[in-house]
Amino acid sequence: MSYSPLTPLSGRVAIVTGGARGIGLETAKALKQNGAQIVIIDINAEAGEKAAKEQGFDFVCVDLTRSDDVASLAGQVQSRHGRIDIAFNNAGIAVNVESEACSDADWHRVIDINLHAVFYCCREFGKIMLKQGKGSIINTASMSGIISNVPQPQAAYNVSKAGVIMLTKSLAAEWAKRGVRVNSISPGYISTEMGKGANPDWKAEWTRLTPMGRFGETCEVASAIVYLASDASSYFTGSNLVVDGGYTCW
Repeated sequence: MSYSPLTPLSGRVAIVTGGARGIGLETAKALKQNGAQIVIIDINAEAGEKAAKEQGFDFVCVDLTRSDDVASLAGQVQSRHGRIDIAFNNAGIAVNVESEACSDADWHRVIDINLHAVFYCCREFGKIMLKQGKGSIINTASMSGIISNVPQPQAAYNVSKAGVIMLTKSLAAEWAKRGVRVNSISPGYISTEMGKGANPDWKAEWTRLTPMGRFGETCEVASAIVYLASDASSYFTGSNLVVDGGYTCW
């Protein structure tokens, strides 16, 4: 798919976490088509190297749940590219387990990756953007941060994504007068590997409950992120852009 630039991103450096597949990879391609230099981050070295080679990205393998490693990553990207203009904090996981059976390990793993790591990225990339006096951060939340999904049990995921939405609003308010915009994107059910591999009965119910009657495509989410990354959205901060085919309308 070709992405027509709303405003060009030429000369800007964009970090995309979870950039080796799915929404992250599609967004990295979209940002590059609009002129940005791309650095993808992923814990899967093989997938990250493959995507970087095929698409002409820079790649760094990092465990984003380790705050010291995220700080080192920010310094490495700044040293290599001179600046950080766009950060799409997208890496995340889901665990579908009944709450009474959810282990401490499962709970902490979801919160660590989906919320703690997003904060670490916002903090470290944000420090550089604040010194520059400009930057755009986009965090991947989910419609699960504003509704409770059915029929699958996923309390930890829902809580983590609600946390991302409030983190986004809090940072946006803190940094608005210092030139750094912070927004979140909340996808509904999207045709990623995770979505395609879900329980068929759940998928049928998800489609039935979506007014548009289908899953979204990764390119449809990527287009929204390009908008939030660009100066076309210059008066957007603290917003949570829901891309869900109408699911949350009911």
